[in-house]
This record gives sequence, structure tokens and C-alpha cells, in this order.
Amino acid sequence: MKKNIHPKYGPTKVICSCGNEFETGSTMSEIRVELCSACHPFFTGKQKLVDTAGRVEKFKKRMEKKQENLVSKSTKRKQLKSTKEVKIKTDEEKPKGKRKAKKK
Repeated sequence: MKKNIHPKYGPTKVICSCGNEFETGSTMSEIRVELCSACHPFFTGKQKLVDTAGRVEKFKKRMEKKQENLVSKSTKRKQLKSTKEVKIKTDEEKPKGKRKAKKK
């Protein structure tokens, strides 16, 4: 391996948003995290909604919009069916095309 091209690896302090701190090894001197084993629902057994950047709200809005679109499409179809008139073309209304002569 080439010398002096790799970053320095050493002890790193990890700080969680819940206040928990622990040490691990990394090339960084300090790492800040939002979840750790002390506050994560999987490890604690307590259910906690973890929403970073409003993902739950975005999902709910998207689902509501989809439901509204489905309802509006079904009402539009019903309105079209009730107002649509069926027009039957008679022989006089059909366009007459020119016939090509057959080659012998």
C-alpha cells in the first residue's frame, strides 16, 4: 500500500440528539447523530415516531390528494355517461371514399 495517502484513523466521539455519548473508531474526530441505541424504538421497545424532514406529513398529503383524484375521476365518469348522447351514423352521413382500380 502507498504511504501517506490514507486519512488518520482514531477514536471518535459520537453524540446523539438524546444526549447519549459513546466512543468508536473513525477517520472523523466527532460524529453527531439523531438516533442511537439508547433512544431508537427497536432497542428501547417504546414506539416513537421518528420523522426527519416531515416525511409523514408529505405521505399523508400525497395519499389525500390521490383519494381526491379518485373521487373526482369517478364523478366525472358518471357525469359523462349521463350526458353523453349516442349518435348512430346513417349511410348518408358516412364518408364515401374513392375506390382504386384493380390492376390486371
